[in-house]
Amino acid sequence: MPSSPSRQLHLGAFFFGVGHHLAAWRDPRVDAGAASRIASLTQWARIAEDARFDAIFFADNVGLPGGPDDVLARNALWYPMEPTLTLAALSQATTHIGLVATVSSTYLPPYQLARKFATLDQLSGGRSGWNLVTSGSDFEARSFGLTQQLPHAERYARAREYVRIVQGLWDTWEDDAFVHDRGANRFFDPAKLHRVDVDGAHYRVQGGLQTPRSPQGRPVVVQAGSSDDGQDLAAATAELVFTAQQTPEQAQAFYRGLKARLAAHGRAPDSLKILPGLSPFVGRSAQEAQEKFEQLQSLIDPVLGVGLLSTFLGNVDLSAYPVDGPFPQDLPVTEGWKSRQQLFADLARREGLSIRQLYERVAGARGHWTVVGTPESIADQMEHWFHNEAADGFNILAPTLPHGLEDFARLVVPELQRRGLFRREYAHRTLRGHLGLARPAHPAAGAASAARVRAVA
Repeated sequence: MPSSPSRQLHLGAFFFGVGHHLAAWRDPRVDAGAASRIASLTQWARIAEDARFDAIFFADNVGLPGGPDDVLARNALWYPMEPTLTLAALSQATTHIGLVATVSSTYLPPYQLARKFATLDQLSGGRSGWNLVTSGSDFEARSFGLTQQLPHAERYARAREYVRIVQGLWDTWEDDAFVHDRGANRFFDPAKLHRVDVDGAHYRVQGGLQTPRSPQGRPVVVQAGSSDDGQDLAAATAELVFTAQQTPEQAQAFYRGLKARLAAHGRAPDSLKILPGLSPFVGRSAQEAQEKFEQLQSLIDPVLGVGLLSTFLGNVDLSAYPVDGPFPQDLPVTEGWKSRQQLFADLARREGLSIRQLYERVAGARGHWTVVGTPESIADQMEHWFHNEAADGFNILAPTLPHGLEDFARLVVPELQRRGLFRREYAHRTLRGHLGLARPAHPAAGAASAARVRAVA
């Protein structure tokens, strides 16, 4: 897949509490409560839009993590606001930037999810994206009356069926179904209504959406799983993938491997965009960037550092292991966060890290790539990944908000623009347009066109 001279990278701005670093809220410059105020979120969204980012992105979980509460109290709550409602508000304060929200397929019926994103797409003029996840934490399961999460394979089997139902619901109406013909007393053309009737292994759904078809055909489907099950789901259904990769070689292997899976589903490589996470510490000099990094690192609470590792390892108890001893390589594989478990184990093995050294390495971005440097050096590395089949762009994880996002927008984005790697102005109004993704034709319209061709032949 050689790079085209006109090819440009894509950028997402990942909003996560008041910053991605584990100690972000303790930074004295940071307003610790800002993530639960729409005025602050609006400011951050406008910073990203002014820099011409493709999209802003909210992750989510659906439950308050378990205790002990005195330990929980040491950390920021990263998901204070329900993301689709938040993005609905931000859609009215922005004009171009895409709006991507995480909503779990595990606990919300497909009809409700389809309607939420169809509505967001109407409110925003075609800028919505759904990040499809399968909830992997027991505390989330307990929020819904279950004692533990569903097994990994079952979650993904349900998700494959779920996304097909959601896409069917998004195609309830053809683009020109609503004729509003007063004379004929026809609000819509009944021939252009297509109800869903699914009796599947996991879901039974009959009916359709009241919402007209999306301005961009369908909301963009985003996926963030990097396990084999996650990659299979992405190859079949996703149009944008967020992933955590630590080295250009690992990113290249993931990129090529996932793109190669698309052919089995009749898809072209460019129908799926892959954006690894990147957490940048930007300084006008290398020393300034390093000082920013070390200042935040000095604020890490060791209890939270070990707890972060435990969470991403599927709540494995690490208390029996010395924090300055080698990272254990015989930990059990659990049902949650499978790809992140492997990433952490590989990183610790490759670099011979202790538990403390590992949590210090991942506290800034929870396993995503952390870069410390000048605008030029960061752009160099991004360009290397982009031109060597490791990324179609990057999901930017600001260490603190809004400061880390402002640094990247003010210093790195102009350098990328100077190199011709990133847009200076928006050329489109929809998220699909920003990403260079085709607007999907309605399946019925495609079938009718094929029938006409056969009739002519």
